[in-house]
Amino acid sequence: MSDVLQVLIYLQALQDQICQALKAREPLGQFKEGPSFDAKRGTSSTRVLDGGAVFERAAANFTHSKGAALPPAASVRHPALAGQPFEAVSLSVIVHPRNPYVPTTHLNLRFFIAKERWWFGGGMDLTPYYGFKEDAVHWHRTARDACASFGTDVYPRFKKWCDEYFFLKHRGEARGIGGLFFDDLAEGEFSDTFALVRSVGDHFLPAYLPIVDRRKGRSFGERERDFQLYRRGRYVEFNLLQDRGTLYGLQSGRRVESVLASLPPYAKWAYDWCPDEGSPEAELYEIYLKPTDWLALESD
Repeated sequence: MSDVLQVLIYLQALQDQICQALKAREPLGQFKEGPSFDAKRGTSSTRVLDGGAVFERAAANFTHSKGAALPPAASVRHPALAGQPFEAVSLSVIVHPRNPYVPTTHLNLRFFIAKERWWFGGGMDLTPYYGFKEDAVHWHRTARDACASFGTDVYPRFKKWCDEYFFLKHRGEARGIGGLFFDDLAEGEFSDTFALVRSVGDHFLPAYLPIVDRRKGRSFGERERDFQLYRRGRYVEFNLLQDRGTLYGLQSGRRVESVLASLPPYAKWAYDWCPDEGSPEAELYEIYLKPTDWLALESD
C-alpha cells in the first residue's frame, strides 16, 4: 500500500468519526456535503454543518489533490520543490460553537509528496472566549498524551511551535491557548512520522469533546455573545492574513467556499475597544492569551 493511500484511508475514516461525534451532540443541524473536484485534480469531501443549536458552524474538509506545480504556501521550507508536480492529502476541521463558553477548535493534518520527497504538517489548537483553567489543563494534558510515545521533547517542541504560529503579528496577540503544531515534518521513516500524526488525530476528540460537554449548557447573555463575535474577528484576521492552509487552498485552485468554510458565520469588529478591568473578558487577555505551561497547573 502506497504512503499516499495509507494517509488517505486514515483521514477519510477520521473525518467520518469526527462528524459522527459532533452530530451526536447536535439536535438541530445536519452536515451537508459540497461538490467534489474533477477527476484530474483529485477528490474532495466538504462537510459543513450550519445553524446548529450547539455548533453554529462545523466544517470537516477532506481533500486529495494532484497538481502540476506545488504552490508557494506549501513549499516555504522546500524551495527546490516549488513549481514541481505534487500530490497532497489533507483533513481540516473547524468548530465554531454557539455558546460563548465553549471554545472554537481547529484540527489540520496534511501530507505532501513531490519528487519522491514527503512531509506532514498540521496540529490542533483551542481558541476560548472565556477561559477555564480546567479546560486548558485538560486540552494540553491530552495533547501531551498524543506525543508521549514519541519522545519527551515532542510535546514541548510542538507546543512552542503552536504558540509561535497562532500569533497575530499585527496585533501582538495570541489567537488562543495553543496546542500542537508542526510543519514540513519528515523525521525518520515514513511509518514513524505517520504514527505520530495519527496519534494527534486520534486525540483530537478526547481533547475537545469533554470541554464541549462541560460548557454547552451554560447560560449566557448579550454581553457574552457580543464578546464572542468580537473575538471571532481575530480568528478571521488570522485565517485571511497569516494562515498557510488558507493560502494553500486558494493558491491550489480549490473551491473558494470550501476553503473559507473555516470562517465563523458571524463576527464583528469594534473600534478602540478594551475590556473592563477585572472582568472575565479582561481575564482572557491577562491569563489565557499568554504562553503558559498549563501542565504545571495540573495539581493546583
